Amino acid sequence: MGITHVMRGNEYLSSTPKYNLLYEAFGWEKPVYIHLTPVMKDATRKLSKRHGDPGFEDLIAQGYLAEAIINYVALVGWSPGNDREFFTMDELKEAFSIEGLSKSPAIFDETKLRWMNAEYIRKLSPEEYIRHAEPYLEAAGCGHMDKAIFARILQPRTEVFTDITETVAFLAKMDEDYSVDLYTNKKSKTNPELCRDILAAVIPELEALPEWTETALHDFLMNYAAEHGMKNGTLLWPVRIAMSGKTVTPGGAIEIAALLGREEALRRLHHGLDKLSNI
Repeated sequence: MGITHVMRGNEYLSSTPKYNLLYEAFGWEKPVYIHLTPVMKDATRKLSKRHGDPGFEDLIAQGYLAEAIINYVALVGWSPGNDREFFTMDELKEAFSIEGLSKSPAIFDETKLRWMNAEYIRKLSPEEYIRHAEPYLEAAGCGHMDKAIFARILQPRTEVFTDITETVAFLAKMDEDYSVDLYTNKKSKTNPELCRDILAAVIPELEALPEWTETALHDFLMNYAAEHGMKNGTLLWPVRIAMSGKTVTPGGAIEIAALLGREEALRRLHHGLDKLSNI
């Protein structure tokens, strides 16, 4: 039949003699059998798509890179004989040996897969990263914004691409009912009253900027803080909160302002000042 090796789950081990009898009856040469231990969901349950566990295509749809999936799955139940964890497909072909297969069941660790996927994402060029990220930016309503900024602020923290949509959603639609308590920050030494005064002073200056670019915004805000004897964080915190309504964002005030554009950034800054003026 031309079949030299049969690799299958060890649950078929007990039926091997029956298959051998069939081969003998047909006059075929018996193949070499390699019985593999199961891949487990946890210590007691096997991984099973029937029970909702993801397959390869499911993981791709969940934002994993094919290269990361292949690399991780190759190491589930197999060891190269050293501590090496990252392999290209050609390197896996070269390194693989039957002797490295584990005799004990292996657990599919999605946390480890996320980590490995993140490492693969870090290795992408900015252009490759954006090619993968673009559908998720579009889904969030941010497809028209500066891709170079997105690559710079998102790539270092992306574990799976599906995380992007929620991460950047505030740029397309902001929750404007955020609490003014967000303006309080011990590290930046800010409170709502101080932030109100900062926004009232800096908004007219921002409105007068001849250019609304990342460089122009950076230079203006850094110079403004220096000229007014203010720490950068003290100035940037209220600007960031007013434009995002969040304490944790990808990128800071300057990147957010550049992504939003002049009109939307200033609208949000005015809204933030209005909220603070009513306390």
